[in-house]
Amino acid sequence: MPAIIKNIEVFYVEMPLVGTFTSGGMAKTATKCVVVRITDEDGAIGVCSIDPSSRAVSPHTASDITASLRDKIAPALIGEDAVNVNRIVAKTNTLTPDQPGCAAGIELACIELICQRAGVAFHEYIGGAIHDEVLFNGWVGQLPPDEAVADAKDFVDAGFKSMKIKVGNEVDKDSERVLAIRDAVGPDINLRMDANQQCSVDQALALCAAVKSCNMQLFEQPIPKEDLEGLAKVRREGGIPIMADEAISDHESLINVIKADCADYVKFGIKQAGGLLPSSRMLATAEAAGLKVVLGHGFGLDLSTTAEIMLAATSNNVLPGLECVGPLKVVDTVAATRLDISSGRVAVPSGPGLGIKLDEEKLAKYSK
Repeated sequence: MPAIIKNIEVFYVEMPLVGTFTSGGMAKTATKCVVVRITDEDGAIGVCSIDPSSRAVSPHTASDITASLRDKIAPALIGEDAVNVNRIVAKTNTLTPDQPGCAAGIELACIELICQRAGVAFHEYIGGAIHDEVLFNGWVGQLPPDEAVADAKDFVDAGFKSMKIKVGNEVDKDSERVLAIRDAVGPDINLRMDANQQCSVDQALALCAAVKSCNMQLFEQPIPKEDLEGLAKVRREGGIPIMADEAISDHESLINVIKADCADYVKFGIKQAGGLLPSSRMLATAEAAGLKVVLGHGFGLDLSTTAEIMLAATSNNVLPGLECVGPLKVVDTVAATRLDISSGRVAVPSGPGLGIKLDEEKLAKYSK
């Protein structure tokens, strides 16, 4: 049955964070996201959100995508059938070829609308969940060892089984932080390092050597994303499994990483992949190449977080310890019921759709 689009609403949401988060040398106190709500002629509603990286530049910022969705995409899609997602995405990409985030936002909201009409969960649109529960990955910032240990212990006490430790390009300070955390949490917690491209090849190799005794699960994007040859060198010589993150921006870049044989894991989120269907295809490609996937964007709203939870539940190739932990970093939600992932795990929602209703007052409060 067709679902003819009657209205598309786009909200630019700026949600304050619970503190200042520093990643890749950049500090942020708010996450800037785009919420899309599509209503069809029968009154069915589909909602979702996308969360551009804080390092995004024009035309890929949340404000840029919001403007394009409002001014170009929304008027052009009125009267289209939301059920025909392929047609919707193709038309969106034609109108905004340099802003793939636009297609991701529209695709996700259309799929949520379809699921709402059918009374099925979001994950059932791509075949259904094979896991009833997902785990999340904690994080520790570039802090002095005593502060880092305190944060790490808090995550372990809450129930988290893995966490990432932010590192930079100061081998002595970074290794001291990692060693202190490993000593504090014991051998059973999976530890990951994330440099956000800040190291040179030599610095990355020196850090690998310095934390050799820590049995690290992986080292995330130690060097600049363009240097796949250097990443392959770190993988060959460092002795720690390597994960490509910033090097993955779409399906083509995933293929490039696979061909370069430079990673043991790859990481992406739904927005970065271009939507739910592209994400599902990239999961399949990574699995065929023998690469496990770490899924999730770390500063998302409840909407996009739930979408990534549901996607992760459909695959055995997603590494336990999702990175979609935005709800732990923000002060509030635009949903009527807040998603609680504070124990480091959550049961996979059963829908219909994402199982989320928007809180109109909070949506207005945080929209710009």
